[in-house]
Amino acid sequence: MRGRFVLGSLMAVCLASSGLSQSAAAASAGIRCTMKFTMQGWSAFYKTADGNGTIQCSNGQSMKVKLSAKGGGLTVGKSSIENGRGKFSAVASPDELLGTYVAAEAHAGAVKSSGAQVMTKGEVSLALSGTGRGFDLGVALGAMTISR
Repeated sequence: MRGRFVLGSLMAVCLASSGLSQSAAAASAGIRCTMKFTMQGWSAFYKTADGNGTIQCSNGQSMKVKLSAKGGGLTVGKSSIENGRGKFSAVASPDELLGTYVAAEAHAGAVKSSGAQVMTKGEVSLALSGTGRGFDLGVALGAMTISR
């Protein structure tokens, strides 16, 4: 009986430490990635925008991506982001960057404007900045999907 307890305890410690070592491995990998992108969109209670970008990583990898943003709220306008930049938190693999990020935002702009926003997807965060053209006004809750 005591042998089972010791074996069970040892297995529990191994499982717990393997989870910690995976998290530590992800953090120690520390691949840093940035994104350059352009987007165009419109809003009238429902906000939508689509675009393209390129992700460059510190390990030399890069990938072309498609961007799609959707959201809703009290918002109206039409805009484009021409020189957008994004900075991701460190990841173990660039594939972790793909998926849907969520954010809440308040915005106002006319003709030319600039802004910044932070979005999250689990443990990965993305800070966006850029300059744009158009007009928009409102408050929106939304999500942006990054795919290949």
